[in-house]
Amino acid sequence: MADAPDKPKSKLGDILKFAIFLGIGLFFIYWFLIKLEPEQKQAIWQSFLQANYWWVLLAMAMSLVSHFTRAARWQLLYKTLGYRTNIIHVTGSVIVSYLANLAFPRLGEVVRCVTMRTSEKIPLDKSLGTVATERIVDVLSFLLIVLIGMIFLFGQAKDWLYDTLSAKYETLPNIWMLAGAAVFGLALLFLAYKLFWKKLLRFKLFRKINDFAIGCVDGIKSIIYLSPRDVVLFVFYSVATYALYMLSGYVVCQAFAESAGLPLSVAFVIYLFGTVGMTFSQGGIGVYPVLIQMALAIYDVSDAVGTAAGWLLWGSQQVVVIVLGLAFLVYFSFKKKQLNS
Repeated sequence: MADAPDKPKSKLGDILKFAIFLGIGLFFIYWFLIKLEPEQKQAIWQSFLQANYWWVLLAMAMSLVSHFTRAARWQLLYKTLGYRTNIIHVTGSVIVSYLANLAFPRLGEVVRCVTMRTSEKIPLDKSLGTVATERIVDVLSFLLIVLIGMIFLFGQAKDWLYDTLSAKYETLPNIWMLAGAAVFGLALLFLAYKLFWKKLLRFKLFRKINDFAIGCVDGIKSIIYLSPRDVVLFVFYSVATYALYMLSGYVVCQAFAESAGLPLSVAFVIYLFGTVGMTFSQGGIGVYPVLIQMALAIYDVSDAVGTAAGWLLWGSQQVVVIVLGLAFLVYFSFKKKQLNS
């Protein structure tokens, strides 16, 4: 009974998060539109009209396949728990989770666990454990991708990054110096943790951090239970998922004559900018297309084409999520009625 008062607060917090993230997205749309001159709006509209939409359809197909490979990877984690799941149900749960995230941030993680309980009768806590493992892998994978990109990023993107930072800082540290400083800092944190963790556990904030770190370690350990064959598949599905994310941006660039000849490295830059856009607003609305336009501007693509490409890339992803997400919601509702009957 003591926990009951927290529920209204939790709902209010979710509503506030939704309003804030949606507000950020709508602000960026407004901010972007008021900056445009009538000629620029006309140029953007012409870019939409002149685009080759077969490339956009291909990007949508790649987006769908990326959902499938992510679901196949998630299915492997269920195997370690002894569950043999239907790949259609797992894929549907992944897509429905993206649809839920358009409504409320992070709601999708819970929703996809609920749909797996409905369709596969898997307990909620078991699914949440696999989702936590997936999130840890995603964070580590993203950090690895960023590190590889920072070391091996070539061409105009590297020049732009250096010039941008040089404008703010007179001297730039070497990438290996930054890596060494990061390792040194982590070593100090680990030493402090070992020496003072009992005293620090008296503080609620540190207890939460400690519990989160333990959960992360436990989640990573669950991958150990994968068979050698499944480990290979897990890595393959992970690489395929991120490769499809990146290549879909490159494919949309092919829809415009001005950006069709860009180097393959643009796929990586679009992915990084787009990931930031998805983080800062509800489903990336407003922010994502603007950041894609900024990414393409590095390669001297006009604002009109860059903006059109950003909206087409974002829109193609959302169309797949909304159409298939709604279809799977209907499907899972029927499954629930069957179970209840």
